[in-house]
Amino acid sequence: MASIPKLMKGVWIEKTGGTDVLQYREDIPVPEPKEGEVLVKNEFVGINYIDTYFRTGLYPPPTLPYILGREGSGTIASLGPRCPPDLSENTRVVYMATSAYAEYTAVPVNYCIPIPDSISTETAAAACLQGLTALTLIREAHPVQRGDWVLVTAAAGGVGLWLMQLLKSVGARTIATASTPEKRELAKTFGAEVVLEYHEEDREKFVERVLKETGGEGVVAVFDSVGKATFDACLKCVRRKGTMCSFGNASGAVEPLAISRLSAKNIKLLRPTLFNYVATRDEFKHYSNELWDFITKDKMNVNIHEVYPLKDVVRATKDIEGRKTTGKLLLKP
Repeated sequence: MASIPKLMKGVWIEKTGGTDVLQYREDIPVPEPKEGEVLVKNEFVGINYIDTYFRTGLYPPPTLPYILGREGSGTIASLGPRCPPDLSENTRVVYMATSAYAEYTAVPVNYCIPIPDSISTETAAAACLQGLTALTLIREAHPVQRGDWVLVTAAAGGVGLWLMQLLKSVGARTIATASTPEKRELAKTFGAEVVLEYHEEDREKFVERVLKETGGEGVVAVFDSVGKATFDACLKCVRRKGTMCSFGNASGAVEPLAISRLSAKNIKLLRPTLFNYVATRDEFKHYSNELWDFITKDKMNVNIHEVYPLKDVVRATKDIEGRKTTGKLLLKP
């Protein structure tokens, strides 16, 4: 491994706000790995909608200035004390950790694993956070069974396209929503059985269509990443003893609700995060290995929208916020 520089390129914010607060800099100090950390030289960095939440302040950044980003892939440049034996210098790895929008990231070993030879470094970065989110949703948030009817909103987005493929692979029947005809067709191509348009002013018609498709019972689970605009209608689509899983806020945060609303059909309501499903390294490795198997054995399409130079972070952010994208956005430091 070449010598590690003292300064690096990266993107940070000094205050929360619009895309104008994103600062591309070339004078950010390279972090030093602490005990239980490795320093990764990033080759690809994933962009996720959650990054916009930290930038806008919907999720308060833990400190300022704050380097955005939650995942990446690359090569281990150096090791801190007490690292597991499968992590060594020059090992290709994928990780989930903060401060990924940079040339180097100090990564806790619990969220860093080697990339198998069958998976490219680019694919690993594109699949990690969104693929694992989708996989843990159908395994843990609601264990989906063959033949189950499931509703997925924003089905042509990053997590949405993973859900389409995984649900099809396990034999579920999927109803998908997406904002344009092109995105609805893409969702169908990736595995949706039924694709529907959604407009807030036609909520009742949307619910009626879902109930009709499911024989009047509704879906056993909803995986909703849109939030405020879709939550109420989706809740009406859940069948008795079903699950309403809200895992995103693309249209804004869901408004508070009276818990008694759930009792009409004994509905389970969840607001999960991936990190609580993979809180240990064993859990992270378990689900990652299952995801690699899905990719290689089921020949899943790891759909990459575009790889942007790190300096084009504002353009990439505007694209994902403007709902102009399908699949995964990556940055290349």
